[in-house]
Amino acid sequence: MIAGASWVWWVGFHAVVALLLLADSLLPGHKSEARHSQLFAWLWTGFLVLASAGFAAWIDMKEGHQTALEWVGGYAIETSLSVDNLFVFLVIFQGFRINTQRQHRALTWGVMGAIVLRAGFILAGVTLLERFDWITWIFGAFLLYAAFRLVRGGSAKAAIPEWIRKLQPAKGSLLPVILAIEVTDVLFATDSIPAVLAISHNPFVVYTSNIAAVLGLRSLYFALASLLDRFRYLHYGLGALLGFVAFKMLAAHWVDVPITLSLAIMGAILAVCAVASMMVGAQGSGIRDQGSGG
Repeated sequence: MIAGASWVWWVGFHAVVALLLLADSLLPGHKSEARHSQLFAWLWTGFLVLASAGFAAWIDMKEGHQTALEWVGGYAIETSLSVDNLFVFLVIFQGFRINTQRQHRALTWGVMGAIVLRAGFILAGVTLLERFDWITWIFGAFLLYAAFRLVRGGSAKAAIPEWIRKLQPAKGSLLPVILAIEVTDVLFATDSIPAVLAISHNPFVVYTSNIAAVLGLRSLYFALASLLDRFRYLHYGLGALLGFVAFKMLAAHWVDVPITLSLAIMGAILAVCAVASMMVGAQGSGIRDQGSGG
């Protein structure tokens, strides 16, 4: 056993991740025109979600419902909070004036680097929680601050560090772009990993759910790139999500929130956020249409 799972599970998981990264880099949609490229991105994102669901089902069969639900909870939290990363990617690529084809390459390297960095973060977080119970309070307080920062910002873009907004165009090299992606991934991981640790302390569950979500981040960016500005209430939804997870972590000594209830609450928060954003977006489109018709 290695950190909660046999070495066969660890090797098997990383072998599948390597195959998916290879397949991702060879997808024909990367060289297609923009409309077709977005369609491929949606299809690949859907495939990765189905693959993640299959992995959760496998965990359910091998380890039971509780562990599987913890995995789903970790995957849902990381995927939701990763939407913030998409805004950062958009600003980085605009700042460096990177075309779509080079964006694919930069994000592929960024995902591979994120896998290594996340492993270190998760190992440190799990070790601290196992040895020092009071770390829970620090993680909880940090998540509350992260929630406040998101809500106060007024938008998800407002939470982007100022130094990213001032990026200068690169001169042919993707290295500055990849480094910027890795640094921002570390910044956002300080929010998302403590949030996942509030759901489970199992290193295998936390790590694999985290990596599964990060693995789909690249294709999700290209699927949603033209729609990001429509998520007007995203920051409120993510702030509420972090606030709930912080409460779950801080109140763990007195209140045991079942994982099924946690998933229901997180789903409700994200659903309200999405519906409100779509309704406001539809009203805005109607007003513009009326204005142009007059």
